Amino acid sequence: MLGDYSELLSNTLERNKQAYIECLKGLVAHDSHDIGHGIEGGLEANAQEYLVDLYGRMGADEVQRDPLDEQVIEESLKKYGEGNPGHNLDNRYNVYATFKGQGGKSLLLDGHVDHMPVTEEEAARWTTPPLEPTVRDGKIYGLGVDDMKAGLMAAIMSVRLLKDAGIPLPGDVTIASVCDEEGGGNGSVVATNHGIHADAVVVCEPTNYELIAAHMGWVFFKVEFEGIAVHSGLKLKGVSAIEKAIKVIHAIDEMEHRWLLTYKHPLLPPPSSNVGVISGGEAGSTVPDYCCFQTCVHYLPNVMSRQQVIDEYTATIYRCCEGDEWLKDHKPKISVYQTGNPFEMDLAHPFVASFKQAYREAMGHDVRVVGSPAGCDSRLWLHIAGCPTLQYGPGALEQSHAIDEYVTVEQYLDAIKIYAHLILDWCGGERDKEA
Repeated sequence: MLGDYSELLSNTLERNKQAYIECLKGLVAHDSHDIGHGIEGGLEANAQEYLVDLYGRMGADEVQRDPLDEQVIEESLKKYGEGNPGHNLDNRYNVYATFKGQGGKSLLLDGHVDHMPVTEEEAARWTTPPLEPTVRDGKIYGLGVDDMKAGLMAAIMSVRLLKDAGIPLPGDVTIASVCDEEGGGNGSVVATNHGIHADAVVVCEPTNYELIAAHMGWVFFKVEFEGIAVHSGLKLKGVSAIEKAIKVIHAIDEMEHRWLLTYKHPLLPPPSSNVGVISGGEAGSTVPDYCCFQTCVHYLPNVMSRQQVIDEYTATIYRCCEGDEWLKDHKPKISVYQTGNPFEMDLAHPFVASFKQAYREAMGHDVRVVGSPAGCDSRLWLHIAGCPTLQYGPGALEQSHAIDEYVTVEQYLDAIKIYAHLILDWCGGERDKEA
């Protein structure tokens, strides 16, 4: 079937590409950033209403707003180990748009509409204002365009491409625009627990022309130390919380090295622990009585578990404390403030073959199947919704959260074409061929 439509889709894409680019620019222009990693809230409604209007103009058969629900998040955490409670959920809601097809298999294309904020200092370093999307030198610049408004809009425009080409949808296609992904995925937690599903799912995060079939899990830790503050001239009478924190960090580094030698995965890098924030002290002339550091641990699917990571991390810290005269009686406070499970798709599933076929038809060569060190919502659609799930989208991980964030025009348009081919191949396939 695909070969019959390849030329028509390519010609239609070329004829309408400027309109598709303008739709992406319109989405990027709507500020929908998370506040405090989503814990303090988010402005997703700005972009969601833009999409609701767009879906109306495209003739979507169903459009649903689904508010984020604290109770659902808490229950999901207990049942699935997925969910990040305690976030400000005011005026934060997912939007699901369904375009009805001719009875074939269904496909859900998922994207998060939230993005990281930009400070005034960061905005001043942009070549053009972050919320004024600009096309120059074959690239579309704008805050959140790579992570991941280009992927979300490419999914939407793939349906529009088929409509513009006069090709009927062989099966139902749903676009899920979710919130609070940067805060750990609460939008997709709500969606999957509310029964949103399809015969297969693509999470449209940036993959740089590669197909992601696995990603790492993660745990964020905060470790807080106490000491005794004195004038630096009397240092021996005080206890530096910073020095105690550094001692523990070295012990964690040794644990990371042990993990590196122990755990392997064919698609993913070794597990890792990154100290991303450290704070403490008030002046160079004062021995600090407080220090804390925050870390993100990435771990592998199947061979490691979240509880194992938490237990080993905690045991490593406390074992280090036993060898220190101060820390053995003043152990640091360890807290976990965000988690996400790992993801790995069965490469023998027919959906993987369907995606490969669609990519080949759209691009003229085979797609490379890889894993991602960065986690995303793929895990939720696979493990909670029970949907075969893959990750593919325009853009590159290196551009996520970057100054002068961009996607290339070519990647964006190619993603539209690839998704359109996938809709035809997967939704048009026979149900009895599914694994």
